Amino acid sequence: MSITPQTATERELFSQPDIWLRVISESAAHAVILPKAGVPVLFVGCGTSYYIGESYARLRNAAGLGRTRAVIASEIPYVDEGETVVVLSRSGTTGDVNRVARELGAGHRIVGIIGDPETPLPQLCDEYILLDYADEVSVVQTRFATSALTALRASLGQNLSGLVEDARTALADPVPEPLPDHVVFLGHGWTVGVAQEAALKCREAAGMWTEAYAVMEYQHGPIAAAGPGSLIWSFDPLPDFVAEAVLGTGAALHVPTVDPQAQLATVHRLAVALAGRAGRDPDHPHFLSRSVQLD
Repeated sequence: MSITPQTATERELFSQPDIWLRVISESAAHAVILPKAGVPVLFVGCGTSYYIGESYARLRNAAGLGRTRAVIASEIPYVDEGETVVVLSRSGTTGDVNRVARELGAGHRIVGIIGDPETPLPQLCDEYILLDYADEVSVVQTRFATSALTALRASLGQNLSGLVEDARTALADPVPEPLPDHVVFLGHGWTVGVAQEAALKCREAAGMWTEAYAVMEYQHGPIAAAGPGSLIWSFDPLPDFVAEAVLGTGAALHVPTVDPQAQLATVHRLAVALAGRAGRDPDHPHFLSRSVQLD
């Protein structure tokens, strides 16, 4: 199915397969900069960047490559000696992220993944990966975040050979119809962070009522809000008893089979469609800017 992008957000989200190909081609250079196996990692971000970090942390821990934890920049409970601090910021001007890099730079190696070199953050890093070709005009992040996740997954030795084709499939797949009034995203393991990011996209672009949970947590209360008009989207296969419980509420259930990261491309399109229904411009979301600064 051929789709003609109408907004900057759409043009950027449809560019993801080609951008990811470039990121994958540069993965050997990225691996030299990103933390090596055995090094403990503290990943710091805000909003989308935090959710990408949460996915990376779960993947790195599961692979046995060293203790890894993701934290919100304004809510760091402790910092251990020996931790490499990885900061992710598209704008390079996010106040909390830059503050952390500045304060921890004296005693820790700071590694950045950034979108704009002409900002304060590069000067606060010991080394950084520059993804300026994935930077965006849009306030709502799509391709920059997924490109960072591509680089991080590649650095862990994951097989990404089918990722780009899965993204092309996801961009051609139809958006779930009818458009829902309420969306819940479910994940397991590393896709818990992906689910949180998916929910954030629909909130940012469309002001949508969205939620995100771990698969096995959903029945511990949140399912009570589901019903006709709800869409439950799982990034992982669901146990039969969970699927039956979801369908029993009258909600629609969507469980794609492509790579969870690639599924975000369809979610991006869903967010744009929901914004259109709400009369919102996805390029100019309500109350948001490219970065939150502390001044």
